[in-house]
Amino acid sequence: MTNSNVTTVTLKVNRFTPRPERERDRARGGSPFARTRKSSPFGGRSDAPARRRPRGRQWVQEYTIPARPEDTVLDCLLAIKRTVDPTLAFRYSCGHGMCGSDAVAINGTPNLLCTATLKDWVKPEGGAPLTDDDGFRRTGDGAADADGTQGAALPESGSLGVIELGPLPGFPVERDLIADIDPMLDQIRKLKPYLEADGVLATTHEGKVDVFEYLQHPDELAKYEQLSNCIACGVCEGSCPVFAGGDAFIGPAALIWASRFVNDSRDTITMDRLDAIDTADGVAACQSVRACTRQCPRGIDVGEEMWQIVAKVRER
Repeated sequence: MTNSNVTTVTLKVNRFTPRPERERDRARGGSPFARTRKSSPFGGRSDAPARRRPRGRQWVQEYTIPARPEDTVLDCLLAIKRTVDPTLAFRYSCGHGMCGSDAVAINGTPNLLCTATLKDWVKPEGGAPLTDDDGFRRTGDGAADADGTQGAALPESGSLGVIELGPLPGFPVERDLIADIDPMLDQIRKLKPYLEADGVLATTHEGKVDVFEYLQHPDELAKYEQLSNCIACGVCEGSCPVFAGGDAFIGPAALIWASRFVNDSRDTITMDRLDAIDTADGVAACQSVRACTRQCPRGIDVGEEMWQIVAKVRER
């Protein structure tokens, strides 16, 4: 006997299988993406590494599985992986929005699989999603009830709707929903994402040496505390219309990490950090679109911080 109260969801997944020679190149330690870029629209170095579009087989595959409105997209992908198609490739780790490893494009918008629930992202077949581009629930048909549920838009039986999934934009694709985020991590590493202190131990108010930490006032901590929550998931970079694999623009994630230490009163190389990002491929390439702020899973106002770091560079 079938259960008439079971709901289903359809996931349209952009699949990608690289050519076999790409995998052989990677096994040998070579980069299938590396080549020399002749010029940068933002004045970058002519010898900077660039990324070319990976080649392979691409197609869209649909999966329809039982699901509940409160399930996450990651829950659905795991169910597909375990019971339907073990060849589906995606990346995840903690599953709780803390590691940032499962960033993909959900209905064209970068987000984390583990924090995106079906009730927030599902859209009717051929229709619009139940939330608008800014994340607000739509009014009228499909509007949320007083208790936060989606009313008629999320039926007790039948199909919840459709979710389209693709790899994180702006990065080379390795396989299916797995993007190569090394360009972003390389840019972060170049900016020395660690504290450069003077080596002088702080003292307590009794005059004793505090061997465990450099003391700060709460106001000093507040200047960078939120920025230290960045998990380098790449959502802001995937949302940025300027960032494209780290070739022409250093990217908002790297600038956030630079700003975190620029705002830290214990750091002693602030001017060096500002010099490092005061380049044509650094803050000068930011177009202030503020798309990087929309979906940050850690609640960082990335767009505002871009304004702040640009102001600091100009004030030097």
